[in-house]
Amino acid sequence: MNVMSSLSSSPNRSTGAELLSKFVMLTCLVVFIASVISGFLFENVWAWTAGLIYLAYDTWLLLFMLFQTFNLRSKILLPLPNLLVNQGSQHRGIDVDKNLSISVIIPSRNESLILPNCLDALFLQTYPPAQILIVDDGSTDNSPQLLQQNYGIANQSGLVCSARYSNLTVLRLGHQGKARALNSALDYIDSDIVVTLDADTVISPDALQAFVSEFKQNPDLVAAGGVLQPVCRQNKSGRLFDLFFQFFQKFEYIFSFLSRAAWQKSNALLLVSGAFAAYRCDMLKTLNGFDPQSMVEDYELNHRIYRYAYQHQLNWTVGVVGQAYGITDAPNGFKSFFHQRRRWFAGFLETQYNNLDMMANNKFGRVGRLMLPIKMLDTVQPFFAVAAICILLMLVIQQSPAVYTVLMIIAAKIALDLCFHLWGIYVYQRWTNIKMTWHVIPQMIFATIAAPFSFQIVKVLGACLGWWIFIRKQKNWLPQREI
Repeated sequence: MNVMSSLSSSPNRSTGAELLSKFVMLTCLVVFIASVISGFLFENVWAWTAGLIYLAYDTWLLLFMLFQTFNLRSKILLPLPNLLVNQGSQHRGIDVDKNLSISVIIPSRNESLILPNCLDALFLQTYPPAQILIVDDGSTDNSPQLLQQNYGIANQSGLVCSARYSNLTVLRLGHQGKARALNSALDYIDSDIVVTLDADTVISPDALQAFVSEFKQNPDLVAAGGVLQPVCRQNKSGRLFDLFFQFFQKFEYIFSFLSRAAWQKSNALLLVSGAFAAYRCDMLKTLNGFDPQSMVEDYELNHRIYRYAYQHQLNWTVGVVGQAYGITDAPNGFKSFFHQRRRWFAGFLETQYNNLDMMANNKFGRVGRLMLPIKMLDTVQPFFAVAAICILLMLVIQQSPAVYTVLMIIAAKIALDLCFHLWGIYVYQRWTNIKMTWHVIPQMIFATIAAPFSFQIVKVLGACLGWWIFIRKQKNWLPQREI
């Protein structure tokens, strides 16, 4: 499949929008430089201008999420809005009473240790998938032997059906990357909905049912993500690193998915995690699948969805389904964490750059007017964080009296974060129907206080490395676990 053919049919790039985008970029750069210079010009709290800007932006995002997720306190799922607010509903000829068929594609490379857990969870689904297609992307471990022994799949190349499970097949390919592996599988899928599921992800028994229900209720919904919780396996560096990343990523994921619910309600959701996502199959084939040249093929696809919907005056929507729940392997050490986060951020920068014409462009609704300008601010946010840390250290070394004011501001921000996180835990449980024990409250309090001085710094460093990868255009697909 050729993704570029769908891009070439997109409307003419808007020179005015691109100029405005570059102006926003230049403004961010000027503000950043000015905030750094202020650290050497002022002796009061304004010396920490970079930190003030960083905290102000983060506070705005918190308040935005609070307002947008307020209705999640009830157990009623958020209604998905139409993509084009001034258009009439177009249901694309879908029979809402029809039972939708659903298939699952599992791209896999050297995942023999965890693939059985993923498959066994699919066999327990209350809404069984019509087809489970494993795409073996040139595995060099014992995956073929495992599939043959446990699932009756012969060890041969090409498309191989299971002798034990009528809906299980394997497509064996040479190593070519995740996006190409997914695109190759699409040629063998003819169901209404197709789910992309990473081999290291295990979903709850009702997860596929939740997707099907949401797609039936919202005929214009073309892409939806599930809700994931991370699990870190023990690595060679010891259990301490596992606990560190497990602890902080658990809460990071919770508030990340709440953020997606907020952007869904704002009609501007751009992030659907390909680790567990559902798409209308006809839409995915219309857009020629995933872009093999992208470092973040799932994130890039959503931009093309909005672009294509505008071009063809379609009411396509993108959402997140709170009750489609799963657990996924997450980085369990500094090396794997930095690899993941630098790839994510580099892919984010790449996608942002390739869609500059959409930013501040009314043609693309709230995605153009709101989401992409905010994402432009996100591109420079790591630099503000690094500057804030360095200037604060400088003030401490100089024994500046401004340090006490800065620390009070940081304490106030942590208190605000704590209030929001308490609310977020409550809302998250109501939205997903996931019950948590009381132990999560003291854990969350500790995470809120400790993260700014530990995990957040690690994340910022990963994002800065992403800038380096983006500039050098390095791309690869490596395991995220250290074993």
